[in-house]
Amino acid sequence: MNRYIRLISLSFIICHLSFVNASALTKAEADSAYMAGNYQQAVTLYDSLLQQGVSTELYYNMGNCYYRLDDMTHAVLYYERALLLSPGDGDVRFNLQMARSKTIDKIVPESEMFFVTWYRSVVSLASADGWGRMAVAFFLLTAILALLYLFTNRMWMRKTGFFGALVMLLCFVLCNIFGYSQKKDFENRRGAIIMESAVNVKSTPAHDGTDLFILHEGTKVTIIDNTMREWKEIRVSDGKRGWLETKQIEVI
Repeated sequence: MNRYIRLISLSFIICHLSFVNASALTKAEADSAYMAGNYQQAVTLYDSLLQQGVSTELYYNMGNCYYRLDDMTHAVLYYERALLLSPGDGDVRFNLQMARSKTIDKIVPESEMFFVTWYRSVVSLASADGWGRMAVAFFLLTAILALLYLFTNRMWMRKTGFFGALVMLLCFVLCNIFGYSQKKDFENRRGAIIMESAVNVKSTPAHDGTDLFILHEGTKVTIIDNTMREWKEIRVSDGKRGWLETKQIEVI
């Protein structure tokens, strides 16, 4: 019986190592194809890797491939997906801005209160996991400073421990709030990209609805009504709203 269990365990380990080795080989092949300028082949290889599991690097590499293929619509889509996983990645943000600059629609976002802009900017500095790690670090610092306050006799050290613990506790709370906000955004996934060359945004979810305005491929929209299967109500960053067919967009 023990021998049988060992054989099963060994088989599982061999299969796992083979899978890891095959994945690494495919990643190396995809990188080589990209470096050689075979961008379409690289897209195929990166896509096969994404079927096994998503990552910022793979989405970023896919975006780079489509950018080289002059397909800004898919480049924006994959850069946005990479940014969703790693919102603080400067390289992804830069390349996304470059791809957006080559799309047709130049949307001017509507104005908002300064503290809302500030809040979004701060939340976007890290992913949910990143905020979680920082929260753990601040909690440990809070505990250390609290112990300093409780077990030292020197007044300046007690003051340092007390006020330091309060500051670290506040940072801990804020990190949890920011992390929750990022987690919520990641799970809801309301962002989407226009995938067709040009679409008419309708006043109602019907083909005979009034045409409100036109959007072009590569433009980002936010889904505000996801209750219908064939139609989605969307909002553009400048405040305009309307209805699009589900097939005309792809969720980030």
